[in-house]
Amino acid sequence: MTTIAENTAAAVVAHPVALGVDGLTVDIQTPTGTVRAVDHVSFDARRGETLALLGESGCGKSMTATAVVGLLEPVAEITEGAVRLTDDGETTDLVGASPARRRELAGPSLAIVFQDALTALNPVYTVGTQLAEPFRIHRGMSKKQARAAAIELMGRVGIPEPETRVDAYPHQFSGGMRQRLLIAIGVALSPAVLLADEPTTALDVTVQAQIMQLLKDLRTERDMAVVLITHDLALVSEQADRVVVMYAGTVVEQGPVATVFADPKHPYTKGLLDSVPVSAKRGAELRSIGGAPPELAAIPAACVYQDRCPLVRDRCRTERPVPREVGPDRVAACHFPEEVTA
Repeated sequence: MTTIAENTAAAVVAHPVALGVDGLTVDIQTPTGTVRAVDHVSFDARRGETLALLGESGCGKSMTATAVVGLLEPVAEITEGAVRLTDDGETTDLVGASPARRRELAGPSLAIVFQDALTALNPVYTVGTQLAEPFRIHRGMSKKQARAAAIELMGRVGIPEPETRVDAYPHQFSGGMRQRLLIAIGVALSPAVLLADEPTTALDVTVQAQIMQLLKDLRTERDMAVVLITHDLALVSEQADRVVVMYAGTVVEQGPVATVFADPKHPYTKGLLDSVPVSAKRGAELRSIGGAPPELAAIPAACVYQDRCPLVRDRCRTERPVPREVGPDRVAACHFPEEVTA
């Protein structure tokens, strides 16, 4: 009979860390001064699993993702932390990597799928040209070979009649098909890590389900670590293995989705879960979190959630809670985690 420790060790071996984010901090220069958009964010994304970054709009999810892949605007800068990418046994700290090294890793090791496929795809090039480009740059394929690889990839992501549609332009595809094409570009070279930033935004429910099933299939098939950025709790519940809950640029809770959603240890997580309607009856009460997230220039120095928290006390207004273990593979940044579900 195996012990709990042995089972845990086996899980670690089965799902090695592909992306380790440690204390990532991003500052933005504004006309009125410097503001902190991401504040010492830490998490691990493991191969073969989906990690969700969850939170309201403006909580720092997308800023974290763009910092990881090196696509920050000139006014934003990583001021602290490390982002370690591990692929084929080699680990690279992306924060200190040269632009040439980042370009070398972009595609074969790290890729991102944006939420607006029509903007992300170049309107003046055929989809076949855009799909073939990674194969030509990183694999040294000829034009003919790259075109064949692009057609094969289009078929893999569910584009009908790829042989005839490979020469079409992005605007000639539906929103769902464009999103599939964007995913195809992202997974073309089987990266170790794929970041998906709101990949189902503006798509109908049926297409959303198809896109998420495609991502899940590709994750398993290519043993990728998928980082899913979303504010959709249902999507996280159905698709993610682990969740990182963000608020005001900080991580307030993280752990396995099943245990975090069943027994939240931070008031913000509980507030999000309580906001999900549990009754479809007319006139049923709709619950929400009171107030609004703080502006970046006015984030409290102590607990970032103090102005909206039902458990707030004097300590919360004077001391920032340090993220601490609240269970197996679980962390929460709250002074009173044991009272959250009371």
